[in-house]
Amino acid sequence: MISYAAMSEQEQESLIKEFLPFIKYTAYRLAWRLPAHLTAEDLISVGTMGLLDALRRYDQERAKLKTFVEFRIKGAMLDEIRANDMVPKSMKKKIDSIRKTHARLESELFRLPSEEEIADALGISVEEYHQTLQDANNCIVLRFEEFKSNNEDGEMDIADCLTDKEAKNPLDLLEDTKLKEALAGAIDRLPEKEKTILSLYYWDELTMKEIAKVLDLTEGRVSQLHKQALLRLKTQFG
Repeated sequence: MISYAAMSEQEQESLIKEFLPFIKYTAYRLAWRLPAHLTAEDLISVGTMGLLDALRRYDQERAKLKTFVEFRIKGAMLDEIRANDMVPKSMKKKIDSIRKTHARLESELFRLPSEEEIADALGISVEEYHQTLQDANNCIVLRFEEFKSNNEDGEMDIADCLTDKEAKNPLDLLEDTKLKEALAGAIDRLPEKEKTILSLYYWDELTMKEIAKVLDLTEGRVSQLHKQALLRLKTQFG
């Protein structure tokens, strides 16, 4: 493949148009994490700049163009979200309190606590609990697809785009396998509705709006349950 700089203006425009649907799709998938002063359109602009940067830096010996560009687009958007993360300390304390309360109740009850039980233990209403989870959507959380991407060549790990200077030994590989098994077990123990939302969002790649239609819930409620499911998982894994 010839370099981006060596392409004609028409070839460059055609290549950019090819990736625009992915830019828009990714922007709207990440939009739920945006702080109030950013919009999906801002992410689309950032993603477009990430695309241009990736095309200029692309080295065909390191990775396939589609894989390299898609990682750079998503990376640029995530960098923008992190750079604009202005979650106040008070909110982070609330989330930490919810996480610790969840862990304590699970230990005492020997099962996952309900929303009502968590709210009661915190001394707040269920509505306040839901609002806190909703506000926390602006926080940065670990998401499965930040580290992996599906394309026509199968699942690609971001590490595959970089030089492997130190391969994992058999013990590391075994620990990775055990971690995946533990995560699968933790997901399986989630309430059915939360488990369904994770499955539809991360594996079937439906948007929050699409999941809301499937489950006959409001988009806000789906977002609350999604956040609660992640909180439960993070609590179990420390």
